[in-house]
Amino acid sequence: MPQHKSCKKRLRQAEKANAMNRSTRSAIRTALKAVRSATTKEEALKAMPALFSMLDKAAAKGRAGFCANRAANYKAKAAKVVNSLA
Repeated sequence: MPQHKSCKKRLRQAEKANAMNRSTRSAIRTALKAVRSATTKEEALKAMPALFSMLDKAAAKGRAGFCANRAANYKAKAAKVVNSLA
């Protein structure tokens, strides 16, 4: 356990950031799973805006290890899956 006041604060901040990153990462993975598991193109297209929105927000805030390039890669892979559906 930290003894210094600033170390205690850093521990609180780290726990809060970890929780936010974990929830963001989980939500993105769930949205991505919805796109990938869609059986028709229409279902996948309905799920894509939610995924794209989450990716953009995570990249803008630097959450869950997402930078702009990583978010763009996720979007490209999701679009590739949707385009492969007939």
